[in-house]
Amino acid sequence: MNLTCDFSTRTVLVTGAAHGIGKAIAEFFRTAGARVAVADRDATELEKAWGSPSQTVLPVAMDVADPASVASGVGIIVDTWGSVDIAVNNAGIARDSVVWKLTDDQWKAVLDVHLGGTFNVTRAVVPHMRKAGFGRIVNVTSYTGMHGNVGQANYAAAKGGIIAFTKTVAKETARFGITANAISPNAATAMVAAIPAERLAEMTETVPLGRFADPSEMAAAVAFLASEEASYITGVVLPVDGGVSM
Repeated sequence: MNLTCDFSTRTVLVTGAAHGIGKAIAEFFRTAGARVAVADRDATELEKAWGSPSQTVLPVAMDVADPASVASGVGIIVDTWGSVDIAVNNAGIARDSVVWKLTDDQWKAVLDVHLGGTFNVTRAVVPHMRKAGFGRIVNVTSYTGMHGNVGQANYAAAKGGIIAFTKTVAKETARFGITANAISPNAATAMVAAIPAERLAEMTETVPLGRFADPSEMAAAVAFLASEEASYITGVVLPVDGGVSM
């Protein structure tokens, strides 16, 4: 069997698509022939990244933490293209602090975007996938969600919740021809670029492959999980992390 990476009949929604991993995922799907709805809560950054709507790209201003915003955004996509076949829940933020200094707002903001956003989008797209008898949901989690990290109790809780959520959705939707999976990435994003050089060097040394990935390498993994060839894979967390999680 040859992997075709042909998504020419599919409509894909990618959240957090104005930059980083989300933008790379959306670009990969567009190159593979999909119609791509690129969503982000920052409409200005979204326009900078993608410009005006076209036959293959539909920018959608969407705050994944807001159920009404998600419902409206998904409605626009379905009205425009008729379906949402693949949903990639990538949107995320960081509000780091040790637990005894973590504020209510910092806790809630991270949980609302990561875990709440993944739920809001999934809830909105699954009825359309059920109707079509086909769907692919790919969520972005983290090594931190499995192992924790100092100063990131909120982020770890959210990402760990996404893993449990993914497995539950996989069980609930399998009978409708829908799969739900997650990736655990380790890529050179703006968040990584903000890490002090000395600390970044230490972190890089812990990666068996000796580097942080380019965001496009995450995109390829997401595309595989969304492909026809991965139709018998559901409920898994795929580490795309250069061996960090071994």
